Amino acid sequence: MALLDIINLKTYFPSADGLVKAVDAVDLRIENGERLGLIGETGCGKTVLGMSIIRLLSSSTRIQGQIIYKGRDLLGLTEDEMRLLRGGEIAMILQNPTTSLNPVLKVGDQIAEVIRLHGGLDKKAAKAKAVEMLAATMIPNPLMRADQYPHELSGGMKERVMIAMGLAGQPSFVIADEPTRGLDARTKAEIVKLIRDMTAGRSMLMITHDLKAAGEACDRIAVMYAGELLEIASAELILSDPCHPYTQGFVHSLPSRGLQPIPGSSPSLIDPPSGCRFHPRCPRSMDICQREHPPMIRLHKGDFVRCFLCT
Repeated sequence: MALLDIINLKTYFPSADGLVKAVDAVDLRIENGERLGLIGETGCGKTVLGMSIIRLLSSSTRIQGQIIYKGRDLLGLTEDEMRLLRGGEIAMILQNPTTSLNPVLKVGDQIAEVIRLHGGLDKKAAKAKAVEMLAATMIPNPLMRADQYPHELSGGMKERVMIAMGLAGQPSFVIADEPTRGLDARTKAEIVKLIRDMTAGRSMLMITHDLKAAGEACDRIAVMYAGELLEIASAELILSDPCHPYTQGFVHSLPSRGLQPIPGSSPSLIDPPSGCRFHPRCPRSMDICQREHPPMIRLHKGDFVRCFLCT
């Protein structure tokens, strides 16, 4: 049995202009101990998918489908039951630590709060454990840093604090949302290595637009576009020989592959194109791509792709 099995998940938001289909009929499985990268352009629905799993969306959100975690449908749990899972069984490392961390609490106390809630330790023991978590993230002088406020830390250090906080409850499953956003190249490389090392043996969903980071930290990669998944394969295959034209364009947009941008822009999530949602931007579009919506088909070795060219 998979650790997490998402089945026909739909997450829609009502708006003045219509229904925003941020996540539209997504199926995704994450095995025990597997680290999966979820990549795509800004606004494609990646973060909404992660927030749907942990149920941190507004009450007006419309969610349908199933999110099976260790045999339990998370969409059927009460809020109290979900509160016990968050931070303990399932942790989310939120993007933008500058806004995610409490500016008036010392970072050590914020990590200790998670440890006390899910580990049952007293205040003193939790604070000592928080310092240990900071040391594990390779922050220099962790005892001193634990007594500092977020504004006293650099961007890279704040990201390390977020990682320490996310892993403080010893979760089985970690959702890391854009952990390398806004970091310089050297710090980004350090954070990717840290995430890879500290999630060893755990399951992880790494949400990112950084294909290179996903390739270095993850076992498999799922490619998302306009609310739906287009391709799922091993990280090695996605980077070396992807099937879907969108994934191919994403790979070629890497600096190491020529920095060639994908022409056009992402479609509306309220009124997406008919047929294949990528066809207006696809250099290999055919007539059928405009008429019919391609199904997700299974290829060899458990890879999946949503493209008529790959059948």
